[in-house]
Amino acid sequence: MTSGCSLPPQTRPVPSRAAWALACLAAACLGWSPPLSAAPAPPAGAASAAQAVEPVNASINAPAYALPDLVRLTLEGSASLAAERARVQAAEAAVVTSRALPNPELEVSQGRLGARVPGVNTGPMTGVTITQPLELPSLRSSRAAAATASLDSSRSAAGAYTLDLLALMKLRYYEVLHRDAEWRSAKEDLALANQIRDRVKLRVEQGEAPRYELIRADTERLNALRRQQSAQLRIEQARGELRRLVGGQLPEVFTVSGSLAEAVPPPQPLEKLRENLLAAHPQLVAARAEVRAAEARVELERSRRLPGVAVRGSSEREPDTRANRLGLLLTLPLWDRRAGPIGEAQAEVMRSRALLTDRELQLTQALTIAARQYEIAAGQVSAFESGIVREAEAALKVAESAYRYGERGILDFLDAQRSLRQARNELNAARYDLRAALVELERLSASEPASQP
Repeated sequence: MTSGCSLPPQTRPVPSRAAWALACLAAACLGWSPPLSAAPAPPAGAASAAQAVEPVNASINAPAYALPDLVRLTLEGSASLAAERARVQAAEAAVVTSRALPNPELEVSQGRLGARVPGVNTGPMTGVTITQPLELPSLRSSRAAAATASLDSSRSAAGAYTLDLLALMKLRYYEVLHRDAEWRSAKEDLALANQIRDRVKLRVEQGEAPRYELIRADTERLNALRRQQSAQLRIEQARGELRRLVGGQLPEVFTVSGSLAEAVPPPQPLEKLRENLLAAHPQLVAARAEVRAAEARVELERSRRLPGVAVRGSSEREPDTRANRLGLLLTLPLWDRRAGPIGEAQAEVMRSRALLTDRELQLTQALTIAARQYEIAAGQVSAFESGIVREAEAALKVAESAYRYGERGILDFLDAQRSLRQARNELNAARYDLRAALVELERLSASEPASQP
């Protein structure tokens, strides 16, 4: 037995198996793991159950992915991002269409000239007419401005979608780390519960403890087994959600590297984050581009009230004559003054401006809430790391010592162990909340989708 884990002398001889079980109980509380060769064989049901809850992400041969790797794979292989890029390509094609010149119209006719009076020549006759519509510069510029603003909106919307997708992927990544920490804690609890159960069983068989302690130890072991199985299921669910977001590049069996206990840099001051949000957040950039596009459509509809102009040239050939003509065609806006389309475009401008104002308010409020959540989570992490967890560990050591000396029963020791487990789980949850708040702050304050976390 190593130093710091020696047991006090007993008043009566204790069998070697009982001594080893008690030593394991004390050593597990003090952070020492006994050699496997010295451990007594666990019950068959406990062994099979422990093997059944070994998670898939504990596989040695499974590839490990860090957060930068997952970000890169998401940007490269996400089907939803590919759909957003296709929307941007369609908007780029619309800009090309808006700048294209109208095509000319060619009309070819052929007939036969017949005579109704004597002396008129008869024979075939042909005609060719070409009409070229002419657009006013104001009309083409308004249409191009509307298409360009729509392109800017599509690009910014794609950037906003990318930020949202990466933020959600990072949350799933941190959730996998969170569930993995829960599983490891549950695994330690199950190992300790098995040791406690073996020790209590020996004491009951020797008449040193009432039988209800064995029932309580069995119940605690079954609860620990259930918690580990539930933790494994939550890991698999979190991994499945992460793989769905990243895409098919991830294999079915994989691990993630990292830890929620790693230190994170603090965010920028709230005022600086708010300035970045209002100035360059993709959602607001897209909303402002929609306003510009709506204003350009108003000018486009007003330009269409002007007369349309087209140049027409024709040539007709008869048996004894040939006629060439050149003229202009004007479309006079006498009855349709485009009042309806202009009104619709003006209403769209008001709607776009209102949506922009509402979106600014929503994002600034979300930023304030995220900053407050970060402060709360940071305070909880500091409290758990500096005080609560340490106090729970100290209480467990005191209860363990009292149990070894016979001053307290098994119930007090289990209560102390349960308090430590709850404190650790709450610490892991607070660390996850801290990461989630940082991800939300990054999403709200980022101006461009980052390829690195």
